[in-house]
Amino acid sequence: MTDQEALIALNMLPKIGPVRVRRLLDACGSPAAVLRAPADTLRRVEGIGPDTAARLRRWQDEIDLSAELARIRDLGVSVITHSDPLYPPTLLQIHDPPLLLYVQGELLAKDRLAVGVVGSRRATTYGLTAARKLSFQLAHAGVTVLSGLARGIDTAAHEGALAAKGRTVAVIGSGLARLYPPENAAIAARIADGHGAVVSEFPLLTEPDKQTFPQRNRIVSGWSSGLLVVEAPAWSGALITANNAADQGRSVYAIPGPIDRASSLGCNKLIQNGARLVLDAADILDDLNLLLPTPSAPSPAARPDLSPSEQSVWDTLDQTERQLDDIIAASGLPASEVATALMRLEIRRLIKALPGRHYLRPS
Repeated sequence: MTDQEALIALNMLPKIGPVRVRRLLDACGSPAAVLRAPADTLRRVEGIGPDTAARLRRWQDEIDLSAELARIRDLGVSVITHSDPLYPPTLLQIHDPPLLLYVQGELLAKDRLAVGVVGSRRATTYGLTAARKLSFQLAHAGVTVLSGLARGIDTAAHEGALAAKGRTVAVIGSGLARLYPPENAAIAARIADGHGAVVSEFPLLTEPDKQTFPQRNRIVSGWSSGLLVVEAPAWSGALITANNAADQGRSVYAIPGPIDRASSLGCNKLIQNGARLVLDAADILDDLNLLLPTPSAPSPAARPDLSPSEQSVWDTLDQTERQLDDIIAASGLPASEVATALMRLEIRRLIKALPGRHYLRPS
């Protein structure tokens, strides 16, 4: 048995969890050694009582590992563990990182820079529009949009990222073979087909319940560099996720809403309590610049690796401030294309945005 197979088995055992498994691994040395350890060795590990030790000793009676491995092969699912370079390093920093992640699709190194987008399942038109717009902008700027594939804001966030032809990751509160909600199967397929991944920590046949969603939410917040709450009432799972993010040391952003709408009360309270007010993705990108490396300045003989539209916009700028309308006129590009190019150049720190929609190349 490989260590990965042993971890899959440990992950399938009920009522043990990542924290206790980590203690078992520290005591026994490897996942396979945990499954072979005698009961008295297991009971000496903190949090492992007689019942848990007995469950570990009879693990082959508790779960069907062979069937799970066959499902993994049949569904074309990959499994990544803590030692895999694609396991999100931010997720390893939380108290109880998942032992493993089932992945449908493909994770890339660039998915380390991700912004979680969450909100109400019963979203208003205002919330859905805002989620799509900001997720489009984030994905177009090269940031992976992370959400939970739930109805409402989550769905709009994934749709916005897909519309931008960017990256998005859906972390679901069920096994990948029990996708929930089922009406989002088409979106999940689009995500997995070259635009990101659908991810779960749960065994493939796990049905969603009241416990799996909070577990899913800690992954969304823990993976993210920052968490955006788009729309949420006073009592909401999105606010629990925001609290998780704050506890995990992540930046929390919120979109303000009308003060007379219950659907916006949660976001407005978050802002009141210190979350950063967000009007568009530039507010988040500006904050994330603190986390991004400063690129070395290109030599006079070399150009950055730019798309044609980015190159056209770049060529209009120097160290003198230029207003947006002037850049549009000089580049000859549509206004929407110029705005997108400016955002992408800004996130790469190749240009600097100034108040009044002015731009220049940094010296």
